[in-house]
Amino acid sequence: MKYLLSAFVFVALLLGNSYGARAQTEITLLAPGPLGRETMDKLIAGFESKTGDKVKVTYGQGSRETPPYGTRQLVARGQALDVSIIFAPYPQAGASGNIDPKSATTIARLILGVTVKKGAPKPDISTPAAVKNTLLAAKSIVIVDPAQGTLGGEAMDALNKLGLAEQVKPKMKIVEGSQEAEALVAKGEVELFIGPQVSDRLRDGVDLLGGLPRGVSTPVDAVGYVSTHAKDPKAAKELLAYLRSPEAEAAYKAEGLEPAH
Repeated sequence: MKYLLSAFVFVALLLGNSYGARAQTEITLLAPGPLGRETMDKLIAGFESKTGDKVKVTYGQGSRETPPYGTRQLVARGQALDVSIIFAPYPQAGASGNIDPKSATTIARLILGVTVKKGAPKPDISTPAAVKNTLLAAKSIVIVDPAQGTLGGEAMDALNKLGLAEQVKPKMKIVEGSQEAEALVAKGEVELFIGPQVSDRLRDGVDLLGGLPRGVSTPVDAVGYVSTHAKDPKAAKELLAYLRSPEAEAAYKAEGLEPAH
């Protein structure tokens, strides 16, 4: 009986430490900055606490940590990361062979919105007609370069849907990333920024008006993949599953994103 009890205790310890067996595992994650860094930092902390693994995150799309490349370009260039989150569409990334297509997991959806300088008048963007009037009345507009990532392309699509692409072109400025665009708005150098609607964007100097109506812009899927060169595919899959969990969905909602479900 004594030996049997010891055996049970030993097995229980093994099961209880199933995560602990990978406590030293470091998972590298590539995430688009517009998902909201505060959101991702909170989720990463929750995952690390739950599993004992560590997550090292790199942000794409003109972040300070990387060259001004979007996540799609970084994946296509062969960035050696275990999990990559990409905004659709992503033909170059998908054709690169660097991500496992079977692991595709939509974790959230990003809504395009409009940002103004803090304290500035807040024009109406509640309907397509209101958005059109607001953009026509604006003295200047900034968007992210469509060649750098999905956000700029979505902003251009919205302008095309409204029939304004050519009309606003003379007063439109194109920059490499959302941070640069926000800085211009905060300094009063540009009146409106058509960019992501996430509360992480509510930084000093700017206010978010809200999201564009569905008739103007369609939410963009943020899709996570396990890399074909992942050091620990099992750990990478666990991270991806966590980023779609109910806990993660609650965090996305709080930050102005739409959950995948």
